[in-house]
Amino acid sequence: FTHKENEVLQINEHGSRNCHLCAMAVPSLAVIFNNVDADRSGRISADELQRALSNGTWTPFNPETCRLMIGMFDSDRDGAINFAEFSALWEYVNQWTQCFRSFDRDGSGNIDKDELSAALRQFGYRLSERFIDLLMIKFDRTHTHRVNFDDFIQLCVVLQTLTASFRDKDADRDGVITVGYEEFLTMVFICNI
Repeated sequence: FTHKENEVLQINEHGSRNCHLCAMAVPSLAVIFNNVDADRSGRISADELQRALSNGTWTPFNPETCRLMIGMFDSDRDGAINFAEFSALWEYVNQWTQCFRSFDRDGSGNIDKDELSAALRQFGYRLSERFIDLLMIKFDRTHTHRVNFDDFIQLCVVLQTLTASFRDKDADRDGVITVGYEEFLTMVFICNI
């Protein structure tokens, strides 16, 4: 390793970064973080995160997916993540990568409707074919009847977020809620999706 590759970030209690050398830590992740932290703020934005991620198809990662993930891991809600938050996000993306690959049966780097349906069933969702069609329309950015990896993450984040919001209102766990129009809008807008 070079001197630069062994640089590791530590975040103090105020969120600012302290750099020191530590070969035993995760140097490759620190290098990735430092490379995309264009303004050297010790925090990366959704735009900077997009440069760190690959969806496996040599196309840029979906900016909306990056924004949603920053929102999930940004504990102080300032629109950027520090190294510790980036590390957690990176682990999250790695878990989704393994999951996605297990459902991408043909190894194409994207999943079709049947593969998506199988994935969602495995996650415990019981959704109609009509709703799966709607998801395909919403999350197939390339209009190829397939969902790329980054769009798959976005789809799952949206489903998880909306499901959690729904469950908060479903006191008797019967799968039915009654909400007024404004309460419904509040649920959706609070989800930040």
